[in-house]
Amino acid sequence: MTTALIVIDVQESFRHLPDWKHVSEPDIVHQVNRLVDAAREREQHVVWVLGSRPGAGTVFDPALGHVRLMEGLHPLQGEPVLTKTAHNAFTTTSLHQLLTARGVRRLTVCGIRTEQCCETTARLASDLGFEVDFAIDATATTPIPDPDAPADLPYDELVHRPGTLTPSEIITRTRYALSGRFATIRTVDQLTR
Repeated sequence: MTTALIVIDVQESFRHLPDWKHVSEPDIVHQVNRLVDAAREREQHVVWVLGSRPGAGTVFDPALGHVRLMEGLHPLQGEPVLTKTAHNAFTTTSLHQLLTARGVRRLTVCGIRTEQCCETTARLASDLGFEVDFAIDATATTPIPDPDAPADLPYDELVHRPGTLTPSEIITRTRYALSGRFATIRTVDQLTR
């Protein structure tokens, strides 16, 4: 079965957010590179996806220069680099057409944020008929503050309040939500042996 590795939003934008110092997988580049190396050795497709919000004036606005792959990630010639403006990697890109044209039926999903763009992409991929492996330890996320917490509190204070979801709790929730429904949960070790 033809497989593609989808690397989602492993981009410099995230390093410029106040929550990055609380990230679950600070060495995400190393983990992604392990998957990329294995995919290339097996002659599988590698597709890179960047999240962009043109005109937003945030770190996701390409005009500010942070919408680029994190240092240490290097697409080869012929590996598509797509830019999306939605949470999932399909809706605002040509990803589905690209995968279909290449006969891809199985995807490995990795990237940033575990519960947001990665999980959303995995769910949609499953709905589109792809078999999905979710590389749980090659995804990264940060704490999610309680939505009812006061909006004017600094992030570093919000992180320590009751009701804030820790990265570990978020990753566990994603594992439960996807497993057996939308994806097979795998580790980098499992996917690269």
